[in-house]
Amino acid sequence: MNFKLLANSGKARVGQLITKYSTIETPVFMPVGTLGTVKGITKQDLYRLNFNIILSNTYHLMLRPGLDVIKKIGGLNKFMSWDKSILTDSGGFQVMSLGKSVEVDKNGVTFRSHIDGKLVRLDAEKAMDIQYHLGSTISMIFDECVAYPSSYINTKESLTRSIDWSRRSRLAYRERDGHGAFGIVQGGMYKDLRKLSVKENLESDFDGYAIGGLAVGEEQDQLISITSFTADLLPENKPRYLMGVGYPEDILKAVKSGIDMFDCVLPTRSGRTGLAFTSLGNVKIKNAKYAYDNSALDPNCNCIVCSNYSKAYLHHLVKSSEILGSVFLSYHNLCFYSDLMKKIRSAIKENNLNNLKV
Repeated sequence: MNFKLLANSGKARVGQLITKYSTIETPVFMPVGTLGTVKGITKQDLYRLNFNIILSNTYHLMLRPGLDVIKKIGGLNKFMSWDKSILTDSGGFQVMSLGKSVEVDKNGVTFRSHIDGKLVRLDAEKAMDIQYHLGSTISMIFDECVAYPSSYINTKESLTRSIDWSRRSRLAYRERDGHGAFGIVQGGMYKDLRKLSVKENLESDFDGYAIGGLAVGEEQDQLISITSFTADLLPENKPRYLMGVGYPEDILKAVKSGIDMFDCVLPTRSGRTGLAFTSLGNVKIKNAKYAYDNSALDPNCNCIVCSNYSKAYLHHLVKSSEILGSVFLSYHNLCFYSDLMKKIRSAIKENNLNNLKV
């Protein structure tokens, strides 16, 4: 895996991340395909929208269909019939989100499967082994994400575990050409803990660095403050990934802080609930005012949805709970995000990012 910077405007950067499967221009937004699919979206759709990296999740895939199935098929790329890059989250965040049903100790976590209730054990070594057999292009280390709010003492205790798990993840990671492993910076809302986490991560010399533990309920100014503070501590020659952040205004502010990579379920989840992102603002297509509206969802969008269907038709589909309504809005929203990142990259190259509005 190779990363090089192509342009900058202030702290914002345009870069090129080259993997075995694709050349990715950053800043980039990665659609979330938790279970090996971006909900309602085909791989042809993703190609058409110029996405060449998506995210999947170790925790969910290890439970269903199970690692044995994916290994037998030949890895996640082959299983999905996806020939571009895949970043896999280690599952730490998903496990922690299970709350009281999780038992955490210094070595890992024990939890009950949300599918069949069976006890499952996950630790750094197992998380990295699963990602190796999935064939993940980018593997994330196993870490612990604290809830928000969390006291300083609890956050520090959690970070101590994450630091140990990060070291163990690095040792367990098996190098392959065109692949890479990313460290994750934790530390909650405490800058001294973030600084400590960065220091420990840098000692492992990962291929890239993620900022985790944000977009968990904190105010936007906290999110951006911690993001900017942490990004300033990370090496310039490695990609920086802000996990789980997806609102357009947050993406733009984070890019200005030096972030290169983003993921979020927001475009597709919003599509499934009837919310569309457009150049003229958000559209809640269920609203009665759209029942007779024959105009395009977004007059400034050339996607297949905006080029062919009216707001009235989309309103009808969503109000009728037709699957096609969710598919169309999800597709359009992903087009919006693809275009947003393209505009951001162009603005950085033209040193005009401060004039870009979202």
